[in-house]
Amino acid sequence: MKTAMAALFIFFSFLTVFTYSMDDQSFDIRQHLSTVTRYAAVKDIADNSFVPSDIPDQCTPIHLNLVARHGTRSPTKKRIRELNNLATRFEVLIRDAEEHKLSLQKVPAWLRGWKSPWKGKLKGGELIRKGEEELYDLGIRTRERFPELFNEEYHPEVCAIKATQVPRASASAVAFGMGFLREKGTLGQERHRAFAVTSESRASDIMLRFFDCCENYKIYRKKHEPAVDRLKEPVLDEITTALARRYELNFTRQDISSLWFLCKQEASLLDITDQACGLFSPSEVALLEWMDDLEVFILKGYGNSLNYRMGVPLLRDVVQSMQQAIKAKEENHAPGSYEKARLRFAHAETVVPFTCLLGLFLEGSEFQRIQREEPLQLPPKPPQNRKWRCSIVAPFGGNNMLVLYSCPNNTSSKYFVQVLHNEHPIPMPGCDNADFCPFEVFKERIVSPHLEHDYNAVCTVKVEQPQQKSLTSKLILLFRRLFLLGNDDAQSQNVEL
Repeated sequence: MKTAMAALFIFFSFLTVFTYSMDDQSFDIRQHLSTVTRYAAVKDIADNSFVPSDIPDQCTPIHLNLVARHGTRSPTKKRIRELNNLATRFEVLIRDAEEHKLSLQKVPAWLRGWKSPWKGKLKGGELIRKGEEELYDLGIRTRERFPELFNEEYHPEVCAIKATQVPRASASAVAFGMGFLREKGTLGQERHRAFAVTSESRASDIMLRFFDCCENYKIYRKKHEPAVDRLKEPVLDEITTALARRYELNFTRQDISSLWFLCKQEASLLDITDQACGLFSPSEVALLEWMDDLEVFILKGYGNSLNYRMGVPLLRDVVQSMQQAIKAKEENHAPGSYEKARLRFAHAETVVPFTCLLGLFLEGSEFQRIQREEPLQLPPKPPQNRKWRCSIVAPFGGNNMLVLYSCPNNTSSKYFVQVLHNEHPIPMPGCDNADFCPFEVFKERIVSPHLEHDYNAVCTVKVEQPQQKSLTSKLILLFRRLFLLGNDDAQSQNVEL
C-alpha cells in the first residue's frame, strides 16, 4: 500500500512539473506587456467563443472611421534616465553582495556589467522602425480589405488623415499613409504618392488629445495617482521578496518596478526575453501585467466615467461622419464629392477612452450598469480570467475601425455599423453582443447616452469640490482591502470614484 501511494505521489509530482514546464514553453511574455505590447504579438488574438456576423452580399461599405494608437516607440527621456540609473543600481547590488561575502552563483550573468541599450540617447519617445512597419502594414491591409471603398484616386477631402501634433503620432499617420497609398502615385521607383496629414494645436485638440485639454481630468488624475501607486505596492512587495530570495540580492520595490519596465522594453522593442523578463515567473508576470492593467482601468478606462466622457467630441465626430455618408448615399452624390474615410492617429489615452465609449471589453451586465451610471468592479486578479487586458485593448498600433455599410435590400434597416478591434469583429454589448448593428440601434443605445454629456460641462473645473479628499481616501481604502483581505473579498467591492 505504501509503495503504491509513493508511486502515485511521484506520478502526480512528475505531472505537476511537466505541466508547469509546458506552460512555460507556451507562455510568450511579449503578449503580456500591457500597453507596451507590440501590435504583431497580439493583433490576431480574438475571442474564440465569439462568432462574427456573416455580412450579406448585398451590403457594401460606404464609410470608414479609424481611431488608432501610434506604433511602437522608444522610451521617453525620463524612462531612459531610469534605465541608466538601473545600471548603476546593479553595480551597487553586486558590490553589496560581495562585501557581505554572499555567493553570486545565482546572479544571472547578463546582470553583471549591464548597460542600458539606450545609454547616451538625448531624445526619446520617437516611433521606431518596428512601429513604422506596424502602421505601414496596417495601411496596406486596410486598403486591401475594403477595395470597393477606396477604388478612386486619393483626395484629402475624400480620405482625411488626422494625427495629434506629437511626432510619434504624426509619423504613424505618415507610415500608414505610405502603406495605404502604396503604388498609387508616381514618385520614385516605389511609385509613392503625396498625401496630407492634418493636426490641431496640442493646446486645443479636444478631438484626439481631450485628456490634455480637460481640466477636471487633470485634477482627477493628480489626486488619484498616489492611490494607484499604493495599489501597486503589495504586488511589488510580494515579487521583491520572491526575487531577493531567488537571486540572493537585496532588491527593493523600486528595483522591481524598474526591472519590470526594462523587461517590457527589452521584450517589445528588442525581442529580448531572457534577461530582465527571465527574472520573473509566468505567475509573477501575470500579477505585474494585472497591476498595470488596473492603473489603466482606473486612470484611463472604466474606473471613472470622466475618463471616457471627455472623449465625447470624438464620438460625436465619428457619428456625424456616418450621417454625412448616409446623406451622400441617399442623395446620390457623385463619386469623389463626399468623404469616405476619417483615419485618426493618436495615443493610448485616446484609444482606451474611445473603446470605453463603445462599451467594448465589458463583462456580463456591466454595459447596463454604465448606462445606469453605476460603478464597476475592478478587473479580477489572476489566476482568474478577465476581458480587460490592455495588451489587447491598447497595444502599440491598437485600433478601432467602425465600418458603415449600406444594405439597400434589408427590410429592417438600410445601414449597419460593424466594429473591428485590432482588425477583428468584436461584440458590442449595446447591440446585444452583435458586431454588425443597425445604425439607428447603434446610435440610440451606444452613442446617444454619451452625447447627453457636454464636453465643457464635463471638463470645466467647478469652484467647489469638497468631496475630492474623501474620494481619494475611499479609493485608498478600497485598494487596501483588495490586497489585504484577499481576492474573494475584493470582488464584492465596486469602484466608486
